[in-house]
Parts: sequence; C-alpha cells; structure tokens
Amino acid sequence: MSFGAFQDTRELVRQAIDIVDLVGRYCQLRRQGRRYVALCPWHDDTRPSLQVNPERQSFRCWVCNIGGDIFSFVMKMEGVTFPEALAMLADQAGIPLRPARGKPAEGGFDKRSLYQAAAWAESQYHEFLLSSPEAEPARRYLADRGISSESVARFRLGFSPLRWDWIVRRAQAAAVDPALLERIGVVAQGAEGKTYDRFRGRLLFSIRDVQGRPVGFGGRVLPELGSTTPAKYINSPETPLFSKGRLLYGLDLARQSIRMSRSAMIMEGYTDVIMAHQCGFGEAVAVLGTALGEEHLRILKRFADQIVLVLDGDEAGRRRAKEILELFVAHNVDLRVVILPDDLDPCDFLRQRGAEAFREVLAHRSRDALDHAVAVWTEGIDVESDIHRASEALDRLVGIISRAPRLREDTKMDFRFREERMLQRLATRFRVPEQAVRNRLTALRRAATSGRPAMPELAGPVAGGTPRAPALRGTGAHPGPARPKPDPWEQEVMELLVRHPECLPALRAVIRPEAFDHPGCRRVFQTACRLADEGILPAFDRLVLEFEDPELKSWLVEWDENAAEKQVTDPQPVVEELIRSFRTRELNRQHPVATGMLREGRLDERQETDLLLRLLEQERARLGISSLTDGRDRSTG
Repeated sequence: MSFGAFQDTRELVRQAIDIVDLVGRYCQLRRQGRRYVALCPWHDDTRPSLQVNPERQSFRCWVCNIGGDIFSFVMKMEGVTFPEALAMLADQAGIPLRPARGKPAEGGFDKRSLYQAAAWAESQYHEFLLSSPEAEPARRYLADRGISSESVARFRLGFSPLRWDWIVRRAQAAAVDPALLERIGVVAQGAEGKTYDRFRGRLLFSIRDVQGRPVGFGGRVLPELGSTTPAKYINSPETPLFSKGRLLYGLDLARQSIRMSRSAMIMEGYTDVIMAHQCGFGEAVAVLGTALGEEHLRILKRFADQIVLVLDGDEAGRRRAKEILELFVAHNVDLRVVILPDDLDPCDFLRQRGAEAFREVLAHRSRDALDHAVAVWTEGIDVESDIHRASEALDRLVGIISRAPRLREDTKMDFRFREERMLQRLATRFRVPEQAVRNRLTALRRAATSGRPAMPELAGPVAGGTPRAPALRGTGAHPGPARPKPDPWEQEVMELLVRHPECLPALRAVIRPEAFDHPGCRRVFQTACRLADEGILPAFDRLVLEFEDPELKSWLVEWDENAAEKQVTDPQPVVEELIRSFRTRELNRQHPVATGMLREGRLDERQETDLLLRLLEQERARLGISSLTDGRDRSTG
C-alpha cells in the first residue's frame, strides 16, 4: 500500500469511528457542556478526570497527562501497536486494509478465518473437559491442584482425548476445514501423511492475545498418561497467530488489574497464574515456556511501570541472574525479583500457605534485578578479603552494564541516570571507589570496540594492612547533556500552530525547524511544513493523523487544549511576539560567540562594525524599538 493510500485509510477510519462511541465502550461517559467526562481507566480515579472532545475527536486525562485520538486510545487501552490499533478500528468500521503488494495470504487463509478456527477448537476442547467421562482424569488433576470450576471457565481450560483423529472428525462434522486447524497448529501431519491431534491426551491451557482471541494452546500431559506422551508440556508451534516470544499467558484477563496497579507479576507456569488470579492477584501473567525477553517487556511497559518476576525457589530460578540483569540494564523498567522460599512454585505456595503469606513474601523478599544479581554472584564470597572472586563477580556485573545497547537520543538521560545509580551501588557493595567502577566500565566498552581485552587491576592492601576489594582501571566517562523538554517559547509556537495553522507561512519565513530543541516540537513543525508544501493545511486533525507515536499525539492534544483555553481571536500579534522572542533566543545563543570574536580581535574594523550593528538591531527588535535602517529610510525618503 502506498503512503498516500495508507494516509487515506487512516482518514477513512478516523471519520468512521466517533471517539465518543469508542471511549463509551470502555468507560461510562457523562455529558458536561460540549464535552464528555468519565473516570479515567489508567489511574485510581474518584472524580472524572478523563475528558473527551467530540469536536476535535480527542481525549485527555489531566491527571495522567496523556491524550490523543482514537488510535492512541485503543493503543493505550488494548496495549497494541499503531498498526494493530488501525486494523482493529478498520475492522470495526468495515473498512478493508489492503495487504502490502506482493505479500501472499497466510497459507491461503485470511487472519479472520484463522482466528475463527482457533476459537472453534478452544470451544471443542473446553466442552469436552466439562462434560465428557473421558476427561475425568483432567478434572481430577485440576481439583487436586486446587483450581476451581470458576477458574476453569474463566481461563477456558480444555482437554483433548487420547485419540489421534478426534478433533479432525469434529471439524469434518462441523464443516471446518482441517487445513485451517493445521495452519494454526492444532493438528499435524504424521510420517504416513495422516493428520493427527497434536495435543491428544493433554490438559489444555488456552493461550489468548491481549484482545482475548484464542491463538494457541499449551498442553500438559496428565500423570497417568505420561507413558504414552512423555513430554510434560508442549505449546503450539509458531503460526501466523502464535509466537511464544510475543505472548504472555493470562494478559487478556490481567491487563485491567495491571493498568490500575501499574504493576505486573510474571510467573513461570500456567497453573501459577490461574491460582494467583484465584487468590486475588489479578496482575499475574506467565511466559510460554521461554525466558522473559525484550518483547515481553515491551508489551508489559504499555500497561505497567513496575514488573515483578516471581521465580520458583529452586536452583534454576536462582541461576537466572544474568538474563534478568541484562533486561534490567537494557530497558528503562523497574524490574524486581522475588524468589519463593522452600523450593516452592507460586501455585503450591498459594495452596499451602495462602494469599496473605504470599503478599508478605512480595512485600519483604522483593529486590530489584541488580540486587538479585549481586546476591547470586557474591553468594559465599567475602568481598573484603576474597579479592580474586570478588573481582570476578564485579567484572561480570560491570560487563553486563557495558553491553547495554545504544539508546535513542530521547532515552539517554534516563539511562545515564540509572547507570550512574547502578555504578554507585556496585561501588558501595564491593567496597571500592566509585570512580574505579566507572573507569572499568569505560575500559570494557573501549575493549569491545577495539577487540582487545580489558584486564582488571586488583588493588593491594590499604594503609594499615587491611585487604580491600578490587579497584578497577580505565578512563572515566561522563555522560553528555540531555535534551530539554519544551520551553515556554516552543510550547507557545506549537499551541498557535495547532489552533491557527494559517500562521505557518509567517512563522516558517523566520523560524527553522532546527531552532526547536525539543524533538517532538521539531518533528511537528517539520511535518507541518511538509504538509503545507504539499498544499495541505496542517490543521490539528491532519497533524494528529500524521503520527503513530502516542506521546506525540498526546503533545498535540495538550497544545490544542491549552490554545483553546487562551481563546486567541487575532493570532497576528502573537505571531509577531513569537518572532521577536525567536530573535532574542538567537541573539542569546549567538552573543557569546560574537563577543568572543570581538574580544580576541579576530575581526577587522569593517567586520567589527557590521557585527556590532547587527547585534544592536537584534536588541532593538527585542525591545520593540524601530530599527536604525527604518529611521534612515524615513529620513532620506
């Protein structure tokens, strides 16, 4: 699809979906003047903080300080990307999204058919678990694990009988194409070309996407059937619907609790999640037989500020320090770790000791990923006397920090602050100077760039003969300045632009996009100029359609709302004042350079005169005094 066609589709969807109707599906709206208000779904709201503007087709919560259009609302509520939100809204509006040219359909089936097939299979397995005598072992296993009938229904648990072709025969009777079931991984082809049920003889956990649509299954063999199907757990294979690295079990049911508490709890098993929800911990989710990864964090950060990883109390859980710390370092996330006592998993702990004991463990045994890694790698080490082993442990930890990926410019400040805090904490924990740790970090990064190893230098005893932990050698590095947030001048330009786009020609005649320090302001101004060059008025509704980033959409709504409150009827004086202010900004930025050139005598007499006159002109313009050249023109006219 061409960019122009893509923009046309966005506009069609925007026109077809009324934001009042959309928000009303999630929140109870009440009319208030020309707008609607509701309790905000993203914080514990007791008075309506969410405002919906039907005229501008925008929303805003003044407490959360977020806003946007229909696309960003769905992104925020559903935890989806912009393309996913566009697809959802287009489907609601009945507007087809044409696939990219040259891209074949998924195995000859469209996604809707695949989703329908997965939902059909889920219902078959669920009904079989509830009603068939053959499913009695599965029902008995669930009862022994303490899982209630309400949880069985809520999580849509199922059972596949120990028959090779049960689901295939059901599909044929229901006129469901078995090829669809094969495409979504429910059935597979055997060596002799026969189709068989992949999950036969297993208790099934329905895996759903964040929108609650079945996309796959996790199957657990029952103890009494283990001899015929030796693998304890199997998941659906990778399909157009199912990717275990991009899904979290139970997120469709947990997202509202996560959104309200701003905290997510990650466990390692399906029954752990079910029992947690059953005991009142509705923010619990689980990974799907794989390690916690970057994509999982990306998904959860749409809903949560803090992520708590609950590990089984066995040795395998304790050994995961490295991968947990790498995720903590590479992502701006408050990642905390809880290891359960006595080698218990969450399901058994909750069954044996109850919800209150679990709550106590969360409160008193939770530590962030850095503390967890330090505890694991210093276990049994005296960091003051065992210099060699302490040095090795510290090198491991600093090495993980050194391998953090390069960040976008707008996230560098947060990362540098977190990095500084981590280095300070490591220095304190290992009893070494903070600068030594920082030097070692720099040495490791330089070694990674050059390909040469960076060797640590172990310190000798301090004065008095007391041994100390390793000091590390290298060259210190100091983080550079971070980009500022919009200053008042930039904010005022944006407010004028979104409400009075007809002022853009006068503004851009003087102001360049590079004059904006804030990257969001710069992007909006550049986009407005591009639209104007294409003959399109860069009004608010068109500007907000140009961006997929929810943060930029939120900025646009904020600027629009602020401008509306000011009720500017004649924008011309505002334009003139903004241009005067811009010239003052430029004068302030250029003045140190100019005075330095004058002071150092690097200019000849004519250059000095021209520079002084130019500075004087700029200062007179700032003060609103008629220019010298205007006076000369009038006197000679």
